[in-house]
Amino acid sequence: MTSSRKTLEELNLLKCSLLPGELLEFVADSTQWADLLDAYAVDPDCDLPGDLEAPPHLQLKLETSSDVWYDVTLPPDYGEALEGRLPVISVRGDNLGRAEQERWQRVVADALESVHGSEYPLYELTSTHLFPQLHAALDKPATARHEPADKKRRPSNPTSPRYHALFVSHHLKSPQKRRALSQWAHELALAGFAKVGHPGVIYCEGARADVEDFVGRVKSMQWLALRLRFVEPVPVPSSSDSPSSSSAEAEEPGQRGRWAEFEKVGEVVEEMRRLGRESFVVEMGIGSAR
Repeated sequence: MTSSRKTLEELNLLKCSLLPGELLEFVADSTQWADLLDAYAVDPDCDLPGDLEAPPHLQLKLETSSDVWYDVTLPPDYGEALEGRLPVISVRGDNLGRAEQERWQRVVADALESVHGSEYPLYELTSTHLFPQLHAALDKPATARHEPADKKRRPSNPTSPRYHALFVSHHLKSPQKRRALSQWAHELALAGFAKVGHPGVIYCEGARADVEDFVGRVKSMQWLALRLRFVEPVPVPSSSDSPSSSSAEAEEPGQRGRWAEFEKVGEVVEEMRRLGRESFVVEMGIGSAR
């Protein structure tokens, strides 16, 4: 697959995953890419020009707010390799002060660091970090609107019991559902993961009230054969069955990004094994023990 076609594949995935009120707009110097993306959405095997005028230049924003948005440019060699260059992202906004902009840029820099090695870095960056940040910032009072959304995440109650929950569904493919799961996890300060494809698996951990809130939201969506396997207190591992300190000391599910996505059942089993909770999935027929 050429780098241009792979870029179109990722842009199309991103466009299809947008939630109501989220906008992806090409800047004037990238109208050729806008036309190509429209053609690709109709026919992924469409002919592509051999020499594109410029790399994609786009903006990611919310329809209801111009306080903050992202200006995104994909470098010419974007998509050529798994370890290729990352998107170049600048934070823009009406009346965005210098200090506020610098804080937002630090948030973006941290997010970019988390998607190194991703097959679809822009999609993962946008769905897991950028748009959730904008939604969270929009929910803030106007007097504090410009504070980066990471500062707004619901504070954890240290006295609240830790709960976890596990869902299994026939499949999990919808980009909208995947985006919603990631956004809810961020909003509720939950850690966890979703396994996409067949079957779908959703696991989260956090404060009891937040886990129960998340469970309610997941159940409110339309699913094929969704089953809630459990929602219960997180067990305290004993010295005999706790994971080794070298691999899992004080770790949470998806700690590499708090909310992770997996494509293989084996990755689910490995993640749960890392947490010392392998039996929670293996005993339910999800994967197999070593």
